[in-house]
Amino acid sequence: MEEGNRHTMKLSDLQEEILEVIQSSFGVPRWISCEIMDITQNYSGHCYLDLIEKDEKSDKVLARARATIWASSYRMLKPYFETSTGYELASGIKILILARVEFHPVYGLSLNIQDIDPTYTLGDVERKKREIIQKLEKEGVLDMNKEIPLQIVPQKIAVISSITAAGYEDFMDQLKGNPYGYQFYTRLFPTVMQGENAEQSIIGSLEKIFEFESHFDAVVIIRGGGSKSDLTCFDSYDLAYHVSQFPLPVITGIGHEQDETITDLVAHTRLKTPTAVAGFFIDKLASFEGELEELQDILINATVSILNEQKLRLHLHQQKYISGSVAMVHARQEHLLKLTGN
Repeated sequence: MEEGNRHTMKLSDLQEEILEVIQSSFGVPRWISCEIMDITQNYSGHCYLDLIEKDEKSDKVLARARATIWASSYRMLKPYFETSTGYELASGIKILILARVEFHPVYGLSLNIQDIDPTYTLGDVERKKREIIQKLEKEGVLDMNKEIPLQIVPQKIAVISSITAAGYEDFMDQLKGNPYGYQFYTRLFPTVMQGENAEQSIIGSLEKIFEFESHFDAVVIIRGGGSKSDLTCFDSYDLAYHVSQFPLPVITGIGHEQDETITDLVAHTRLKTPTAVAGFFIDKLASFEGELEELQDILINATVSILNEQKLRLHLHQQKYISGSVAMVHARQEHLLKLTGN
């Protein structure tokens, strides 16, 4: 359409032209690496994502795109990905997707995801963990908390956990119900143990405990089991750095038997479950009591041995004294007889 000397076109015509170009240039799906910024599932089962790419050094967002996974695909891709990786599809996860580029005249450009490669996500997670561990090693703090001596009888314990967590209840039940009747002083520092706020919440609890450092023998970080996504906060550099630098021994029982987290790695002692952490402290006291009983037995045996030895010596001295006395009496008697001429 001509308007004056200018050629004009309808917006819909422009969109149609863009659509034709995209269809001709992007007819084949592409493998694309990206990070999930946001993800939602609607009532019909369709999944909608905001995908981004960040600069590795500055963390600046370099690119952003909308994406969809239709319900028919999402029903298969979601469980496959989560079973293969142990992680949920969630914000902050890096993924490698097979996606078709689509363009809609009203909704604009988007990606339709047809497949997700779980090995890429696992590789990225392990790469990040290695980089953090190497950084901690380079800074010389990786084993610092392990070098802090644990009290021989650790009974005053600062607890970092969610107040409603089953793991915390298991920990307390195990401590209170120990068969020896040992008494422990515990103080809970209520903490968010999963989700976006978990990392800062745990660090905040460590900072509060630091203010009462002299009141405690050790710190425990406990939570029940969960998916790998639930435990991602324990693989953060900031949390690991705080744990490694903490002036009290930190004992972890994060409720997972495999895939040691970085927080586990830098802690003084890593145990599998909250119950195992309680058992660790009970065993410490039982071991000390056992050592005291051994020392008591050694002391009693040594005392009995010394008493028996001294008793024997006294007996020998007694016999010697009696024999000497008898001999002296006989000698005196003979002397008297000679004097009397009898």
